[in-house]
Amino acid sequence: MHISVLLQESIDYLNLSSDKKIVDCTLGYAGHSSEILKRVKNGFLFAFDQDKEAIEFSKSKLNAIASNYEIIYANFSHLKEELAKRNITGVDGVLYDLGVSSPQLDQADRGFSFHQDAKLDMRMNQEQKLSAYEVVNEYSEAKLSEIIYKYGEEKYAKSIAKGIVNSRPIKTTLELTEVVKESVPFAYRREKHPARKTFQAIRIEVNNELECFKKSLNDALDLLNIGGRICVITFHSLEDKICKEIFKSVSEVKPELKNMPIIPLEYQPKYKVVKTLEPTKEELENNPRARSAKLRVIERVW
Repeated sequence: MHISVLLQESIDYLNLSSDKKIVDCTLGYAGHSSEILKRVKNGFLFAFDQDKEAIEFSKSKLNAIASNYEIIYANFSHLKEELAKRNITGVDGVLYDLGVSSPQLDQADRGFSFHQDAKLDMRMNQEQKLSAYEVVNEYSEAKLSEIIYKYGEEKYAKSIAKGIVNSRPIKTTLELTEVVKESVPFAYRREKHPARKTFQAIRIEVNNELECFKKSLNDALDLLNIGGRICVITFHSLEDKICKEIFKSVSEVKPELKNMPIIPLEYQPKYKVVKTLEPTKEELENNPRARSAKLRVIERVW
């Protein structure tokens, strides 16, 4: 079962009211979307996803609440273009929940999990060509080492990449897990699961997650109406760093203007950072998958 992380906090900070136009960039299994739809009775909800299974599940869930919504089958990096097709040039709120949903992790045949055996896959969009199998079996040792280090922040990236190349072909998740285990020191295996960071890195590469997020978040800021807010829930430091840096760049006065006694309005930042939150102790007890989550909130002020 999927439990939405920081659900109440993100709904509260979106500042929802009846007539608002809201975008949920990460529909998933409609945990956040359901709560948004209940609160925008005279407004509209646009929800993005590229996982057909999640979309089918969410449709029936949302239909039971209201009909003033549309699910857009696309990666959220196409946010601006997809909304433009629907003549939408401004919205009142945008939500991102960047976690992989529990059903994707728990469903062995999706190939996301290092605990369950499955064909190497990890595609959010199951119609795309590139999967974990190609990354693991076709990338050069240098490229593998680079992505495992960069996207997994894995200190043993070089030895893991070497182990992968020497063990090809690797067809399943548990085969890959074993290769990772054999490529790291014994003491490291007793810490957190040794394959966790490698699997994260490969998943990010397969789905081009960080570049898609960067483009989408910049587009979301452009689309935001005055008084509108963006809530972003991240689960690892790479996403959080991107979010933090983009929010900082649009909410601070340019350094060369800081010493001016009066800064003209057109040079003042259009956005203000509202809040950064982490899950409560109670939420962490109920949902251990929330442990690395962080919510950042920004608002457009003029």
